[in-house]
Amino acid sequence: MKLYPDLGILIPEVYLPKAGIDLTRWATIAVDQFTSQPEYWEQVEKFVGEAPSTFRITLPEIYLEQPDEAERIQNIQKTMREYLDAGLLQPREGLIYVERTVGGKTRKGLILALDLECYDFTKGSTSLIRATEGTIVERLPPRIKIREGAPLELPHILVLIDDPARTVIEPLAAARDLLEKLYDFDLMFDSGHLTGYAVPDESGVIAALRALARPEVFAAKYGVSPDLPVLLFAMGDGNHSLATAKAIWDDKRNKGLVGMDHPSRYALVEIENVHDEALEFEPIHRVLFGLKTDIYAALEAAFGANVTYQPVESAEAMVAAVNVGAPDGQLVGLVGGGRGFGLVKISNPSTNLAVGTIQAFLDLFLKQGGAEKIDYVHGADVTVRLGGQPGNVGIYVPGMAKGDLFKTVILDGALPRKTFSMGEAREKRFYVETRKIQ
Repeated sequence: MKLYPDLGILIPEVYLPKAGIDLTRWATIAVDQFTSQPEYWEQVEKFVGEAPSTFRITLPEIYLEQPDEAERIQNIQKTMREYLDAGLLQPREGLIYVERTVGGKTRKGLILALDLECYDFTKGSTSLIRATEGTIVERLPPRIKIREGAPLELPHILVLIDDPARTVIEPLAAARDLLEKLYDFDLMFDSGHLTGYAVPDESGVIAALRALARPEVFAAKYGVSPDLPVLLFAMGDGNHSLATAKAIWDDKRNKGLVGMDHPSRYALVEIENVHDEALEFEPIHRVLFGLKTDIYAALEAAFGANVTYQPVESAEAMVAAVNVGAPDGQLVGLVGGGRGFGLVKISNPSTNLAVGTIQAFLDLFLKQGGAEKIDYVHGADVTVRLGGQPGNVGIYVPGMAKGDLFKTVILDGALPRKTFSMGEAREKRFYVETRKIQ
């Protein structure tokens, strides 16, 4: 086990499916996707059939808080042990360079393990590894139930580095023809293609990361004091998954249940460069289900003279207007709620981002019983389709520039939750690799 404590990195022992396993059926998408679309997961179950699959050893969040949740978790942990006992998973130590091609773009990443001792998701954290959005602690208990009794972890966590000179991951891309190919296959349901390569020597990666983490380099890049703690790794996707791993590790360590070298101290992730041309930040939209209060009247009550509503003729017009924005306020789109398509403009907003302003309103609206529940969805089409159903309303929000992420987190702290997504739903990470955590 190779540990680089100054960088918070472990070179992991990764378990991959043995030769002969159908990888297209093995790999399934991150569990926090399609949470309001049960038909997607029904298709996955039908497609996988009886084949070995990560669908059997993960719990799609659409099934959380269902009557059979406890039974599903037991079956997941049992199936993990069965896969290990049957030799379906084979270990190898080292970094893995990965390429994900979808929609004509190829995103580059690197699989490694992060030290949870270097991560703090609490507000105002200055740790080496940081959350980029607020962590909802109430969302952790069901995820803790799954992970704390599991012998394996499967990562859908994507962590970002700010490497404008492209010194860490891109040299591996240039040398990929010299690397051993570990897997190379199409993902299910038009979700693209995934290829993984063994990295036999991590020294170049470590040297490049150390250069990024030098305090003087960090200070010059962001125009801050050299005394300000370095932010090397910023969460991209899977914030609550990493927070779950952290909560379990802290609990075990504080109770003296494990030593400091226990595998649960680390979490398997994929890191990506925020400057990767194929990496796009997509907005995460909102859908309220089971409206009980007129949301338009609630907006007027909350914002008074600072809010205006303008109907538009189509979803396309709504999307186009929100994407352009307003020079004298923040703009979001609304669909449904007893009306068609419209634009809500908020003047003198309380936060710098429209998503933060509207989320603060929605939190209070839900707390006061204005709707039964909220979901966070990807894509204008899903927002329009679900928001347009009787009793629902969809909120279409603008995105943020990915180049603003690190400096915003360094100077202002975590963003409003669900501010951005690294790609749309089908572009999310698929489970392939596993690591022992018991």
